[in-house]
Amino acid sequence: MVASCDNAVAVRAGEELDLARLSAYLSRHFDGSGPVAVEQFPSGHSNLTYRLTWGGRELVLRQPPFGSQVKSAHDMGREYRVLSRLHETYSVAPKVILYCDDLSVLDAPFYVMEPIRGIILRRELPPGLLLSPAMARQLSEAFLDNLQRLHSLDYDQIGLGDLGKPEGYLERQVTRWIERYHHSATHELPEVERISAWLTHHVPASSDSTLIHNDYKYDNVVLDSNDITKIVGVLDWEMCTLGDPLSDLGTTLAYWTDASDPDEMQEICSAPTTIPGTLTRAELAQRYAAATGRRIHDMVFYLTLARFKVAVIIQQIYYRYAHGLTHDERFASMPDRIAVLMRASLQCAERGTL
Repeated sequence: MVASCDNAVAVRAGEELDLARLSAYLSRHFDGSGPVAVEQFPSGHSNLTYRLTWGGRELVLRQPPFGSQVKSAHDMGREYRVLSRLHETYSVAPKVILYCDDLSVLDAPFYVMEPIRGIILRRELPPGLLLSPAMARQLSEAFLDNLQRLHSLDYDQIGLGDLGKPEGYLERQVTRWIERYHHSATHELPEVERISAWLTHHVPASSDSTLIHNDYKYDNVVLDSNDITKIVGVLDWEMCTLGDPLSDLGTTLAYWTDASDPDEMQEICSAPTTIPGTLTRAELAQRYAAATGRRIHDMVFYLTLARFKVAVIIQQIYYRYAHGLTHDERFASMPDRIAVLMRASLQCAERGTL
């Protein structure tokens, strides 16, 4: 997970690890000894991710956030199980090494994995990195094709056939994300009831069932430092399940800002998706349909749901901040982002366009 544009830094206050207990635990499972040095990857908003330097080796540790109210979204054992089966077939998934559910070590379950080195793209390109229109197009194509590759895997053969319940997936998604919003609400948002009603009455028949990532976006992929158009890693598998692949595509589109989007969408853009040459949301959907043969005539529903879902995820994170369960000041401005996404979700439903 080490990246030239996403370096680990000092651990945030309140998110420190017990180094003595962690070092003792590592010494019981690996060859080596001595103190452990810990830094934190600062950009994630959900599970906490740390870089460990211990015994002459580098490791990455992931554990749930402090104060989370949604335990099912931070099941470290489940995420470890997914990755332990997935890496051999889908090599861009991280290689996990060790899982610990002994709460006497860090007071929470965690797992350890090997680092993935490369570049992670965020809102601004790393210094010195330039993307020509041709490269930007090739990168966006490779990004979409890698998602399609995930959806083509035989999850039964991998050993993940019991990961989820595909039947009724979309209905459950609508119900659960509406419930999650109300359980974490801190502000009155007039769009919520209208979006909720629209989604409830427009659930399409699922296309089919595949393994889905559920948070596939530019800043969850690691790119080759020597070839920016090559993906060498896909991160953050905490929401991976079996479900409708078009819902996975919808989530990707929800994070994708087009150059023609309104100013408020440009302001919350989290990735360089407006660089000339980059595929638009509609072009991504068309490329996916051509590669998979899946019909995308209901993509407005999937994008509406995905924008609502992303808004709720951010709302759940903000809830922790508003109630003093985390003191990360990055979260203070989240209500503005939530409001923009809710408006975008409703506009997608009412206008019927991507």
